[in-house]
Amino acid sequence: MERERLLSAPFVLCSLANLAQALAFNLFLHFPGFLDGLGASKVQIGFIFGLASAAAILVRPPIGRSMDLRGRRGVILAGGTINVISCSLYLAVTSVGPLLYMNRIVHGLAEAMLFTSLFTYAADCVPASRRTEGLALFGVSGVLPISLGGLLGDVILARADYTALFATAVALALASLLLSLPLRDRLRLASHESEAPRGFRAALAQPNLVPLWWIGGVFATALACTFSFLKLFVEDTGLASVGGFFSAYAGAAIVMRVFFGWLPDRVGPKRVLFPALAALALGFALLAGADRTSDVLVAGVLCGAGHGFTFPIVFGMVVTRTRDADRGSAMAIYTALFDLGVVVGGPGFGFVIGASGYSAAFGAAAALIVVGATIFALWDRGR
Repeated sequence: MERERLLSAPFVLCSLANLAQALAFNLFLHFPGFLDGLGASKVQIGFIFGLASAAAILVRPPIGRSMDLRGRRGVILAGGTINVISCSLYLAVTSVGPLLYMNRIVHGLAEAMLFTSLFTYAADCVPASRRTEGLALFGVSGVLPISLGGLLGDVILARADYTALFATAVALALASLLLSLPLRDRLRLASHESEAPRGFRAALAQPNLVPLWWIGGVFATALACTFSFLKLFVEDTGLASVGGFFSAYAGAAIVMRVFFGWLPDRVGPKRVLFPALAALALGFALLAGADRTSDVLVAGVLCGAGHGFTFPIVFGMVVTRTRDADRGSAMAIYTALFDLGVVVGGPGFGFVIGASGYSAAFGAAAALIVVGATIFALWDRGR
C-alpha cells in the first residue's frame, strides 16, 4: 500500500515560517550575556527568562480556544506581528528596568502564539498514519535554529554588539511574518458540527493526557538548565562555545528526525521514548562532570539525540489522544509546558548554580529526567 504523502505546499511554507521565527528566538540563547553585561545576577537572569514564559503560560487558554473556534491563521499572523514589535523594542533596552520587564512579557506573548499556532497548523497538515514522522520532520525547522542561532550569535557578537544581534532578530521575525501571509486553515471547523470544542480545562484534565503533561513538563524543566545557562557556563569555564554545543545538539536531533523519524510509528512511540530520555539524562550527567571541550560537545550530541525523539513522540501522542475539535487547546497546553519549564527551571537552576555551581545544576537536571521518566512509565502503563 502506498504511504501517504508528508510534504505539501502548506507544510513546507509553515516550516519555513517556523524556521525564521525560531532562528529569531534562538538568537536569544546569547541574551544571558547581554543581561550579565547590564549587571543582572544569575537568579535575576533566571527570573527575567521566566517572566516571558509566565506571560506565555497565562495567554495559552485563550489561544487554544481561539484556534478551536476560529482556526489557526489569525493567531499565526497576530503572533508574527507582535514578535516583530517585541524584537524591535530590545534595541531600546539599556538597563534592567521597566522596559526590559515589559518587553519580556510581550515577547512571551508572541512566542506563545507562534509556537502554539504553527505547530498546530503542522499537525493539521500531516497524515495520521505518519503523524510522529511528520511532526518530527516539521520539528527540524525548530531544532536547526538552535544551532544556527548559537553560531550566528557567536559570529555577530565577535564582530559587533548586541544591537546588531537584536536587529538581526527583527529581520528574521519580519521574514517569518511575510512567509505566514499565504497560509490558510487546513482543518476546517466542519468537524465541530458534530463535536463541539470542550475547552482548555477539559483537555488539561483528560485522564489519558495527564501523564503526557507530566513527562512533557519534566522534559521542559530539565531543558531550562541548558537553554538558560549554557551561555554563562561556557563563559565561566572556557569550555566549548554556545555555537559548538548547540550545533552538536541540533545536528544529533536533526539526524534522528530526518533519518529515523519513521521509527516511533513503526515500533511504537514508547519503545523509542524511554531510550531517548535516557540519552538526555546521560548528556546532562556528562555536562555535570565536564572538564574538556570534547565532554561538552559529546553531551550536546546526547542531549540533542534525546530531544530529537522526545519532543515529537510526546507531541504525536498528545495529538493522537485528542479529538480534532480540541486540538488547539491540547496544543496550547503542550507548548505551555515549555514555558512552565522555564518558569520553574530558570530560577530553580539559577539558585542551584549560585549555591553549588554548574555541576550540581546539571546533575539535578539528569536526576529529574530519570525520576520523571520512571513515574511516567508506571503512570501510563498499559496505554
